[in-house]
Amino acid sequence: MWLMLPRPLIAIVLTCIASSAQTYPAKDWQKADKAESAGFSTQRLQSLTPFLQSLDTSAMMVVSHGHVVYEYGDLAKLSYLASCRKSILAMLYGNYVASGQIPLNKTLREMNFDDVGGLLPRELDATVENLITARSGVYHPASYPGDASDSAPPRGSQKPGTYYLYNNWDFNAAGAVFEKLTGKDIYDALESDLAIPIGMQDFDRSLQRKEGDTKRSIIPAYPIHLSTRDMARIGQLMLREGNWKGRQVIPRDWAKRIVSLVTPVYDMNPPSWKEYAQGSLWGYGYMWWVWDGQRREGPFAGAYSARGAIGQYITVFPALDVVVAHKTVPSTRGERLRNVSGMEYQAILMHIVAAYCGDKCRQ
Repeated sequence: MWLMLPRPLIAIVLTCIASSAQTYPAKDWQKADKAESAGFSTQRLQSLTPFLQSLDTSAMMVVSHGHVVYEYGDLAKLSYLASCRKSILAMLYGNYVASGQIPLNKTLREMNFDDVGGLLPRELDATVENLITARSGVYHPASYPGDASDSAPPRGSQKPGTYYLYNNWDFNAAGAVFEKLTGKDIYDALESDLAIPIGMQDFDRSLQRKEGDTKRSIIPAYPIHLSTRDMARIGQLMLREGNWKGRQVIPRDWAKRIVSLVTPVYDMNPPSWKEYAQGSLWGYGYMWWVWDGQRREGPFAGAYSARGAIGQYITVFPALDVVVAHKTVPSTRGERLRNVSGMEYQAILMHIVAAYCGDKCRQ
């Protein structure tokens, strides 16, 4: 029978067979009967709870083979995702790059880009791909704080594509590029291209609003508010390389490309970000952080993460078939500032990895 089918059709059939063998959440997430059935030690996962209680963690989920094996806090509460917004934007790019609506080699000059006080001729050479890999060489002030622009070189000193700097101007401009070239509002695309296809339980379009100081830059940021359990759906979609129950929501090649390593740790800027002693072993891809440990083997092999200020994280472990979603709800005025640092979160991940026992648990 297989010999009689065209190769493209065979590929589609095999994809459907593979996806049908995988577990996806329906209206709600399915919980494992016991953690051991999904490759985890119940006792070790439960020991996470007192550690999370000692931190500023608001909620967390661990999903193994499509089943929830651990949960903590209010998983339905909607709140600010900080810089995880950038990783989600990278996902949204996929269909429009594939269709040709967003050419990655298109320059700011070709798109007639401008900002407060103007952009330099060299800055206008930056391409879309430079923006989404934080290598534009544009060090114009951003409308939104929360980056490493205080360590930026002088404007015009770096050729686009040659120097990495975690710079919100790039990420905000990437949002403006998306809207300019697709004709779609980012939040409308978030709803139609991601939230609806993967069945987000708590998505609220009315909460999504752009922000920024237009005196610094006319290009606003695009904050995103999601629940922890919907953050886990984002992670699960990426784990399945853009496929959701047989539907290719994001092109597979793009889902793989955006979590490929573009900037290794040794090439990070500012220089303090290169220090392994700080607990950061994450390099950078296309608005996703990519594991770049000295030995890219074992449970962290191929791992990647969306990371946001004060404790927003979505981490995918392809080697374990595991997704972790972690949230810290921002403090309100008058409250003590809450924060789960990168080092604290890394300790959480190490605890989760240590709780993994694979097939030994199932015996």
